[in-house]
Amino acid sequence: MPLLEVLLLVLAGAAAGLVGSTAGLASLVSYPALLLAGLSPLAANVTNTVALMGVTAGTVAGSRPELVGQRRDALRLLPVAAVGGALGCVLLLTSDPEAFEGVVPFLVGGASLLMLLQPRLQRLRPGRTSVRNPLVLAAFLLVGVYGGYFGAAAGVLMLALCELTHAQTLVRNNALKNVLTGAANTVAAIGFAAFGPVDWWAALALGLGCVAGGRLGPAVVRRLDPRVLRTVIAGAGLVLAVRLFLTR
Repeated sequence: MPLLEVLLLVLAGAAAGLVGSTAGLASLVSYPALLLAGLSPLAANVTNTVALMGVTAGTVAGSRPELVGQRRDALRLLPVAAVGGALGCVLLLTSDPEAFEGVVPFLVGGASLLMLLQPRLQRLRPGRTSVRNPLVLAAFLLVGVYGGYFGAAAGVLMLALCELTHAQTLVRNNALKNVLTGAANTVAAIGFAAFGPVDWWAALALGLGCVAGGRLGPAVVRRLDPRVLRTVIAGAGLVLAVRLFLTR
């Protein structure tokens, strides 16, 4: 791989790590960068998933203050998200991606609208929704499947779900989102590494940038107005939904 492409992927990874840790939209930056580097859509998808393990490493390290007191729920939801990621990996490697990608724009758009409406929805619900609820667990499982299969804006979906099920600050829910999407992504990445067409040089360059950007992201989140952050996340998600719809 030419040195210029390596440098561009490192920079794209840093941007993806920053965006992913704050808004859950890492693939908005990293996936197109891999396509520009000449990878096929399938190779870009699986390489992107492997590289985004760097976002998980960076964000978890940077989000330790916000994760204090969330150990119980995180440990309960981690296996669910991980199983979802494994199922998404199997689904991608054994089926036609076009069938699932057709609903991606609607999932992303719906999650983005959910983010905008979340303060009003939270006032309507009586307290916190238990993560032991089978329907809640099923929702986390499906987001994990989506993350393992395609991944674009899986963080938006996961954050919207965390916001509806956890009555705490957006910053703390963002930290929990990073852990859960990271679990789904890591399991899927292991499967893709073993059986998928991963471009390892591209994954390494992108992943190094992702670690740096992901480590910086939580510090940025702490300094933002939650209302501004919510609006930015939802707006970016809607833009991505339109983009995915137009490029189906």
